[in-house]
Amino acid sequence: MSDTQERVVVTEVGMRDGLQSIARTMPTEFKRRWIDAAYAAGVRHMEVASFVPAKLLPQMADADEVIAHALTYDDLIVTALVPNLKGAQRALDSGVHRIVAPISVSTAHSLANVRKTPVEMIESFAAMRELIDSAASANVRRVELIAGLSTVFGCTLQGAVPYADIAAIARAALQAGADVIALGDTTGEATPRQVGEIIELVREVAGNKLRSLHFHDTRGLGLANTLIALQHGIREFDASLAGLGGCPHAPGATGNVNTEDLVFMLDSMGYDTGIDLTRLIASRDILADALPGEPLYGYLARAGLPKQFSAAVQRFESSESRVSQ
Repeated sequence: MSDTQERVVVTEVGMRDGLQSIARTMPTEFKRRWIDAAYAAGVRHMEVASFVPAKLLPQMADADEVIAHALTYDDLIVTALVPNLKGAQRALDSGVHRIVAPISVSTAHSLANVRKTPVEMIESFAAMRELIDSAASANVRRVELIAGLSTVFGCTLQGAVPYADIAAIARAALQAGADVIALGDTTGEATPRQVGEIIELVREVAGNKLRSLHFHDTRGLGLANTLIALQHGIREFDASLAGLGGCPHAPGATGNVNTEDLVFMLDSMGYDTGIDLTRLIASRDILADALPGEPLYGYLARAGLPKQFSAAVQRFESSESRVSQ
């Protein structure tokens, strides 16, 4: 990759958001294989699990094992999602680098998702900040705490989400100690114009702590919304291999932005993702083996890479060969 290319971080969230949204449970061994394949393709940021009771989400019952495997890669940034203080403690104990807490702006969605109002969730988030700071003072590596603002662009349960509420929750999350503000299109309702408006709204509150966006492709606007976010300075995005995922408490909101299609668009625009598309597409075979019959989405996997992209792939492989010598 050229030194002049601007870096865009793509975080693979399929191991968490993708798998928790389907009925079946992927065996742990396949999750390990997925992490291995994503890493081999160049992915260096992964959200691999969430810490919730196994009786509520059996898909995440092996969170500790999955995280332990991910941490065998020294340069892989490992993230876990936690809904409460107990989950945050488990995440700290597991050794993750980043913890993301879902804070719904919509009260209806918040009650359905974590059984707390947004204000109560902010209080829980502040307690997580105290927990992390206490661990850091005890010579434990400091973990980054992310406020994952959900239903920012609309809610299937509540309807429209007022901009004033978005700004208020973002401000409260910062006051509670957020290192990062991330915006989530939980219900897949975001539109390009709205994305630009809300990024600017939250940036006025959060400044450079607004770093990451999480889009769904429910209505086919995932990449269009990503393009607008890029134009507004965002350089970190979540995505899920084969477009797996969605929110179980948001009816109809299936499908995260497809990782392969997102990386393809970013590469075509000259951004540096560090990800080898050929290997990334090949890793879909693991999902097909582990989840037979589960729909796998993505335009790039169906149509293949254009011929003009072969040179970029060769550059990646050549660079990797030099490193391994």
